[in-house]
Amino acid sequence: MQSPGFGYPEQALREKGFSVIAGIDEAGRGPLAGPVVAAAVVLPTEPELEGVTDSKKLTPAARNRLYEEIYRVAVTIGIGIVDAGEIDRTDILKASLLAMRFALENLDPYPECLIIDGNHCIPMPPAHSCSRLVQQAIPKGDCLCMSISAASIVAKVTRDRLMALYHEHHPEYGFLRHKGYPTEHHRQAIRTFGPCWIHRKTFQGVREAFPCRPNPVKSASREKAWQQITFENMDTASWS
Repeated sequence: MQSPGFGYPEQALREKGFSVIAGIDEAGRGPLAGPVVAAAVVLPTEPELEGVTDSKKLTPAARNRLYEEIYRVAVTIGIGIVDAGEIDRTDILKASLLAMRFALENLDPYPECLIIDGNHCIPMPPAHSCSRLVQQAIPKGDCLCMSISAASIVAKVTRDRLMALYHEHHPEYGFLRHKGYPTEHHRQAIRTFGPCWIHRKTFQGVREAFPCRPNPVKSASREKAWQQITFENMDTASWS
């Protein structure tokens, strides 16, 4: 169910003269493994979308259905992915904002205005083509703005499908079940097998496993495994 006032922030921006508005959200800040994924979505002024809301309030089946609908009606969608290595090198907030910037850069056309779920705007280098773009951070924006809600669904489904592909390389961790989140099953698998190359080594629940030797990719080299995990070879029908 959509919240009272759903869509008001976008309506207010359109009344100020903005017509191309991108909603941005991320998925995957809390897991112990896998990337953080951001999506940026520009919707038409009156999109034909029913049931769009915060992705966390939807069943997997509903998210997958809406994911296809969002791609059908959206003006443009951009995806940004930041892997566990970068998360460990910086921190999860900086990595999330970087993923959002990548998602923005993958939009075509560029928006006139960004609305971002949360409390933080996206840092931009001074010379960046989007450095002067109007940005508005909206706490609980995924419950208030249709474009942010749509971005939350796209980000969540994209990340879940990536984790399903990682599961094919490391079934011992159960990524298909928990998507990298810190369930007891996942924690026990880390204790048993040690962390693998997509685990976030600075996160509590993983760092305690060191100096255990990280579990290598069994069926292929790390580079080959990464090459296999691409949007081009995703069999999306299997997740519908």
